[in-house]
Amino acid sequence: MTPDPITLPQEFADAQAIARERLGIFKDRILCYSEVGSTNDIAGTFAEQGVDEGLVVLADRQTAGRGRLGRSWASPSGAGIYVSVVLRPSAAAARLVTIAAGVAVTDGIASATGLSTHVKWPNDVHVSGRKLAGILAEGAASHVVLGLGINVQPAAYPPDVAQRATSIEAELGRPVDRGLVLADCLAALASRYRELHENRGAGIVEAWRMRASPMLGRRVEWESAGERHTGLAENIDDDGALIVKVGAGTLRIRSGEVRWL
Repeated sequence: MTPDPITLPQEFADAQAIARERLGIFKDRILCYSEVGSTNDIAGTFAEQGVDEGLVVLADRQTAGRGRLGRSWASPSGAGIYVSVVLRPSAAAARLVTIAAGVAVTDGIASATGLSTHVKWPNDVHVSGRKLAGILAEGAASHVVLGLGINVQPAAYPPDVAQRATSIEAELGRPVDRGLVLADCLAALASRYRELHENRGAGIVEAWRMRASPMLGRRVEWESAGERHTGLAENIDDDGALIVKVGAGTLRIRSGEVRWL
């Protein structure tokens, strides 16, 4: 059963009001919950019921937050931003939604805090060699639910997460405004999503490549047909697939598990 939403906390309401003209499709409909299993699940239910794109689902805490391939996403209360949005992109735009979201999150964090971050294929935002944010796109024929998890404050993460995660405040050494981070990330996402629908995906791909420069050229490992393979991550193609150099040739990896070595 879907819990009842709460009044949007003031830190978020104030920032949303200030940023309203930049929020595009996200300016009018934001549902906030004190605790949910997963914001993607709540947003997915509304999407299946036919809600228009632009719905924003925000939670202070998730008890069953997840990332790609079913991995759990630590979502302690008050420490991060756990938000999902409902999109109804064209087939062409849907191919680059995750890439566009990665660029938007780096843009939003930089605008709100001044922190420079980079992207790692397919859906992570990193800084100082640690994961700062993750993106999860889950779709059906008629919609895409795009989830964003952004670590804002240092928190008591599980040991395996603590070794590879960081937060905006840990990197900057000072408090930041969660409301401003959310508003600027949503504004950036609205702008990049609009670019996709204006057939300007090439600019988004190029922006992603620039933000991925610390990661490209690194060795990656993946499994195919029961065998483990390695290669050098060279780039992404115009559809967002990872291009890996293997020997004298290259392979195109569209989905699945890739481990960065």
